[in-house]
Amino acid sequence: MKAEKELTELSKQSELLITEDVLERGISKADFYNFVREHGYEKVAQGIYAPSGSLVDESYLVHLRCTKAVFSHDEALLYHGLSNREPLRPTITIYTGYNTKRLVESGVKVYTVKKDLLEIGKTEVTDSFGNKIPMYDLERTICDVVRSRNSIEIQDFQEALKAYVSRKDKDLNKLMKYADYFRVGNIIKKYMEVLL
Repeated sequence: MKAEKELTELSKQSELLITEDVLERGISKADFYNFVREHGYEKVAQGIYAPSGSLVDESYLVHLRCTKAVFSHDEALLYHGLSNREPLRPTITIYTGYNTKRLVESGVKVYTVKKDLLEIGKTEVTDSFGNKIPMYDLERTICDVVRSRNSIEIQDFQEALKAYVSRKDKDLNKLMKYADYFRVGNIIKKYMEVLL
């Protein structure tokens, strides 16, 4: 009965129930799976359950599955208004060596960087569902786009750079600092000279 009460409280705090969080509270797997079954929850990802038929925040779900990852590229372009194209699939960046097999198999687009570069430009934003998720800032997004320019459609690439240059809140000093970290300083300088 104690487990039932605690799980009911947890379900009021968040629509998603995470096996790891439940077990950390001392609730047994058997009690948890009974609650899930009896209350009509369904598995939406490895170790994550939501009420059957509920609308799940896909971005937040990806974040819960891989808390160290940062939303980048297509996701960040849309969020920062550098593109109006809705990403076909979630796009994240994680450090090299992280096992991304399950994420990729579930349709997540994954980029990797050295571990010491993962935090550069990382910020926290509120998504359309009201959940906090990690995402790269404006300048890091431009660096990522330039680094990945061969895998991005030329039209999207040009649109993003033009949109960045026209923004009042751009920080060219920060952009060049980041560009040096990612060894794209000379390339970005060339684009900026043409566009500014």
